Amino acid sequence: MRFALPLLLFAAAAHAEPLSPAARLVGAALVEGRAFDTVRSLTDHVGPRLTGSPGAERAVEWALAEMKRAGLSNVHREPVKVPRWVRGDESAELVAPLALHLHAAALGGSVGTPPGGLTAEVIEAGSLDELRRRGEAVRGRIVLFNQRMARSDFPSYGTVVPLRGAGAVEAARLGAIGALIRSVGTGSHQLPHTGGTRYDAAVPRIPYAAVSGEDADLLHRLLGEGGQVKVRLRLGAHDDGEVDSANVVGELPGSAKPDEVVLLGAHLDSWDLGTGAIDDGAGCAAVIEAARLIRAAGLQPRRTVRVVLFMNEEHGLSGARAYAEAHRGESGKHVAALEADSGAGRPTGFGVAGGAPSVELVRRLVAALSPLHAAEVASADEGGADLIPLQEAGVPVIGLTQDMSTYFDWHHTAGDTLDKIVPDDLALDAAAVAVVAYGLADATERLPPSPPPPKW
Repeated sequence: MRFALPLLLFAAAAHAEPLSPAARLVGAALVEGRAFDTVRSLTDHVGPRLTGSPGAERAVEWALAEMKRAGLSNVHREPVKVPRWVRGDESAELVAPLALHLHAAALGGSVGTPPGGLTAEVIEAGSLDELRRRGEAVRGRIVLFNQRMARSDFPSYGTVVPLRGAGAVEAARLGAIGALIRSVGTGSHQLPHTGGTRYDAAVPRIPYAAVSGEDADLLHRLLGEGGQVKVRLRLGAHDDGEVDSANVVGELPGSAKPDEVVLLGAHLDSWDLGTGAIDDGAGCAAVIEAARLIRAAGLQPRRTVRVVLFMNEEHGLSGARAYAEAHRGESGKHVAALEADSGAGRPTGFGVAGGAPSVELVRRLVAALSPLHAAEVASADEGGADLIPLQEAGVPVIGLTQDMSTYFDWHHTAGDTLDKIVPDDLALDAAAVAVVAYGLADATERLPPSPPPPKW
């Protein structure tokens, strides 16, 4: 049995009756947990959940039913206005020096091409500074941003992703008619990674798509030979304005201070290429399951545990901002907010936005997770994207940290599907969230406010 030794260690640590809350929560998660069944239900029966799409609205109904099934109370939707962007048909082809299909996907928010597509020579840049040095040579061409992402976790992602956000604007300033970006990911599976981009009202909007890493390497080699390299790009992407959607909220009421809240968050929306299993179906399952485990164990902490599934993390954080605005009057009653949005890998611990006192308090609360190697606690800049508006209001924020060694192979791709999740690992994620949620909700101490998040 994979967890035989950890379970023996837990049993040894909790040999006296009654079992500790942590032992009860972890044992239940591993023996009778539902986390994998929950994410399977979401991915198999709802599927892709692009913000503003019918799939996203099915997900709202799914979340309402799933929270009620988990035994949460006060389950309800909270309104959010979200953008509706439609991908449409898309293709990319190399037309010179040879004809070849390229693996490409429009970036979220990209404009489309003219109906017949656009064809132009390609010019390559590894950074925005390099693009600017190209100057007039960019005019009339399709820019290829080609910067490889190192195999690591969010810090490496953060060094490359600004090209995805700002690349089309900077290319258009220099007269480019379109842009491509090497997929911001680490997989070698001919899978383009989508993700959000943005425009500037003062600059013409040009089509922007991701190409697979293999195709970016091919274009790089051909450009290195000094000949003409041409690509034809066809994108049917378009923006349909704003539509109504919702965050979904459910609670376990506190026994002594029900007006004080420990928030457990994940995002309900996903990109449309896969089924959003690791980003962020796994997080949704982990936070719902954490609350269910606390309830099923008969534990009733002093404070309320509130589960929030945010809409539109991927395309602008409007759900996060709507929640912060709707609950602005009770931000001081949020004693902590935790986010699970790092995939489905085994938990390693927690990142706390705060100094030594915050880290030490969380470290004490999760010490029981040491036999599972999930008790590492460190200071962090933020707790996660959907918690940024709450962090700006001073709410203490925490992020679940996990093994992310393969996360960016599949993130934002057609490969983000259920088979990438190891059920035992997801069960441990839910257990880790349950332990820290219960600890924070029942503690006599409160975490200090988190400092403001960094400005990106």
